[in-house]
Amino acid sequence: MRIGSGVTIDRDCRIGAHVSLSYAVLGARVYVYPGARIGQEGFGFASTSGGFLSIPQLGRVILEDDVEVGANSTIDRGSSRDTVIGAGSRLDNLVQIGHNVSLGRCCVVVAQVGISGSTVLEDFVRVGGQAAMAGHLRIGRGSEIGAQAGVISDLAPGARVLGSPAQSIKTFFRQIATLKKMAAHRN
Repeated sequence: MRIGSGVTIDRDCRIGAHVSLSYAVLGARVYVYPGARIGQEGFGFASTSGGFLSIPQLGRVILEDDVEVGANSTIDRGSSRDTVIGAGSRLDNLVQIGHNVSLGRCCVVVAQVGISGSTVLEDFVRVGGQAAMAGHLRIGRGSEIGAQAGVISDLAPGARVLGSPAQSIKTFFRQIATLKKMAAHRN
């Protein structure tokens, strides 16, 4: 375990082996599983005529009370504001949270999900394994994102999406049924 600069840890937290923490505030009863990386610099740069210019990452990571961060997950520190994981949220193993992301209360994010910078997930959002979200999105309260979905636009509260690009579950399954009928007619 490596605890670096700017870290505060509240009561009853558990920190697994090989975790690195920097520029992070952990609330009460936070559990960080082995191998997680919290508070590293995010993927922030500007393109210039001479190449890339790194943007300083000056924010922190805030893990509110009762958050769990799965093994080998990464949560980037904010660039212009803090990256926040809301109270009671659960991140599975191998989750990537970009800089300035904000998760509301009691969100569930399953394995191998990638959430790009400055995206906001409101309270009680559920995200299936291997889903991905573009940056600067707002995912409405209680939305459900199916496994391997590719979300490229904002979602209204309570949305249920699947596929890539993500679309309503009803539309997705209608398209699958249509493709099956077309394939059956060709044989």
